[in-house]
Amino acid sequence: MRVSTISASLVLALALAGCQKPQQAAKAPAGPSPEALTKQIQATLPAPYNAADVAAGRQDFQLCTSCHTVIEGGANMTGPNLYGVFGRKAGTHPGYAYSKVVLAAGFVWDPAHLDQWLTAPQTYLKGAKMSFPGLKDSKARADLIAYLAVASSGGPQ
Repeated sequence: MRVSTISASLVLALALAGCQKPQQAAKAPAGPSPEALTKQIQATLPAPYNAADVAAGRQDFQLCTSCHTVIEGGANMTGPNLYGVFGRKAGTHPGYAYSKVVLAAGFVWDPAHLDQWLTAPQTYLKGAKMSFPGLKDSKARADLIAYLAVASSGGPQ
């Protein structure tokens, strides 16, 4: 009888040992919060984009979503994917068939060029395919550009 008591005790001890919570691996430090990352990216922009309303720009970007995506690896649609647009030479996003005028533009996208483009795309680069009529309100353009800077560089969408 003594052997069965020891065996039962051993089985119970092993079972309880298996129920203990495993040591959790140390978590890597989390990156900045979405709000902090937004502010960090926006702070790299020149005025007035560095003080623009990114949330309003996110709303205004809804005007663009029928033709553009802004997520990393996103599809080209009627217009090219805009992820990484800042600092990219105009007409160079892989896999998109640009108009000749955009291919020949020769500039690098930055807030100033995007502001001019978004004011009136057809007159900024005559012959461009973009059918968007433009965004006349300068505050709305600044908000949209600030949002695009954040979303196209790994910040919150």
